[in-house]
Amino acid sequence: MTTYKGINGFAVQSVATDPSPLDEGQVWYNNASYAFKLASVTTTGTWASGGNMNTARNYLAGCGTQTATLAFGGYTGTLLTSTEKYDGTAWTNNPTGLNTGRYGLGGAGTQTAALAFGGGYPDVTSSESFNGSTWTNTPSINTSRRYLAGFGTQTAAIAAGGGQGAPGTATNATEAWNGSSWTSVTGFNTTRRNLAAAGIQTAGLIFGGFPAPTKTATESYNGSTWTTVNSLNTGRDYLAGCGTQTLALAFGGNLRPGRSTATELWNGTSWSSNPTGLTTARYALGGAGTQTSAIAFAGDTPPYTAATEEFTGPGAPVTQTITTS
Repeated sequence: MTTYKGINGFAVQSVATDPSPLDEGQVWYNNASYAFKLASVTTTGTWASGGNMNTARNYLAGCGTQTATLAFGGYTGTLLTSTEKYDGTAWTNNPTGLNTGRYGLGGAGTQTAALAFGGGYPDVTSSESFNGSTWTNTPSINTSRRYLAGFGTQTAAIAAGGGQGAPGTATNATEAWNGSSWTSVTGFNTTRRNLAAAGIQTAGLIFGGFPAPTKTATESYNGSTWTTVNSLNTGRDYLAGCGTQTLALAFGGNLRPGRSTATELWNGTSWSSNPTGLTTARYALGGAGTQTSAIAFAGDTPPYTAATEEFTGPGAPVTQTITTS
């Protein structure tokens, strides 16, 4: 008689807690809940509520992963320096905040090695690095602006686009950070502000933004030149994004009028709309993580929200209970 052990080379494990991380097709018996369980792959991405931030705000920046997120800056009627860390369950206030309070800033890196740059108001050029506990001023970006996008690492980042001065003005200015200085490089094709980004310095992606003709525009960056690629399905600005140049996620945003819950996935060629959007429609939010394991936090206009949502993307292993019905 064919057995599970004969097919897979091992018997079904009996455990008190479900294993993590999961492998597709993995089967186990949870002896605490008296149930056989299976790790299967999701076909549709879903959002679930996470722990609320300590300070509700908008126009903030974020970086890191779903279980190790950093959020910094923003606006609550005043410019914020406050920095918070997320561990996958709850947010904790970092004892020290940014040296320069600002909103609409760019961010890159990880929870323990981050970079903050630009923002306002008024528009600033200041740049700061974070070592997991404190922020240190670094050489400034060349063009002061807010509502810009950032992607990359603490030592190899890109600052893209943004606005200067009066509402509605925008730039395609792009700057590269090498760990010690910012250098102006080739600007992208469609000038805009309020955009989102994903990727690393030599393989990046920007999408969405304002004014209206750019709200669906997407461009990829190879470290030296920008290429216009297929557009978002839902045009919006003040959205958030994360992931890589070939596996990106776009979520939330301003529809003008209206707040968006829209979530879209980029496969390196085109965007597809996820059937399930954010639970809380919002714009001017923060985002971090990967296409299959993302986090959305804060945003909106008064009243500001502290809500956090976690995204499990299609193709991610999830636990299912095996039943006989």
